[in-house]
Amino acid sequence: MSRPINPRLVLALAILFPGAGHVAAGQATRGLCFALFAILFMVLSYVTTTPEHSFIGRHAGGLFVWALSITDAYRLAKIRYEAVRRAAGSGA
Repeated sequence: MSRPINPRLVLALAILFPGAGHVAAGQATRGLCFALFAILFMVLSYVTTTPEHSFIGRHAGGLFVWALSITDAYRLAKIRYEAVRRAAGSGA
C-alpha cells in the first residue's frame, strides 16, 4: 500500500475546490461526483432564487454539497492514514 497523503493537506484541497480532496486521497470518481453535484445544485439554487437573496442564499444548494465533500474527504483521508500508520506500527 502506498503512503497516503496527509489528511490536513486533503482538507486544505477540499476547502479550495469541491472534489479536489477526494482526488488527492485517491477517490477520483467520488470527487468528480461531489464536484458535479456541487455545481448542479449551485445552478439550481441560483435559478430558483431571486436577486434579493444574498450570494450564499443564491448558491446554498451547491455550498451545502461542497461542505459535505470537505468533511467526507477529510474523513476518508484520516481513516486511510490511520490504517497505514497502524499497519506500519505492527510490522505488517
